[in-house]
Amino acid sequence: MSNTKMSRRDVLAASGAFVVAAGVSATASAEMNHADHMADGMLMHQAVVDAALDCVRKGNLCLDHCLVLFQANDTSVANCAVQVKQMLPLCDTLSKLAMADSKYLKQLARLCIETCSDCEKECRKHADKHAACKACADSCAACIKACKALLV
Repeated sequence: MSNTKMSRRDVLAASGAFVVAAGVSATASAEMNHADHMADGMLMHQAVVDAALDCVRKGNLCLDHCLVLFQANDTSVANCAVQVKQMLPLCDTLSKLAMADSKYLKQLARLCIETCSDCEKECRKHADKHAACKACADSCAACIKACKALLV
């Protein structure tokens, strides 16, 4: 055999290196495309996403606090719990539609402004006495602001 012929082992090694190089190139290309998508979608509405998710987080804490009070026979926050319970699924959906840059985002943002306003109003009644209510009210106010900015 002459020195110019490649063994099977050499061919397999070379083809393996090609597959690895192609995989690295495809991964880099996919990451670049993914970054472009993120800039077009979620990052464009990042303030809405952050505000809505904060509302969900703080709303869940407020609702949990209300349940603790209910167990102690304190129903003074009953209306607060009702408003929070209505706000939660809307803000959760708002965050998802904002991430998806949905054509329905502005419609839901209008509804969230109304729902968050009602929730904020009710939570403010208890803000001096309950930190969870204050935090929820503050997050609703921030979500309202982000939604209004989206609608401009």
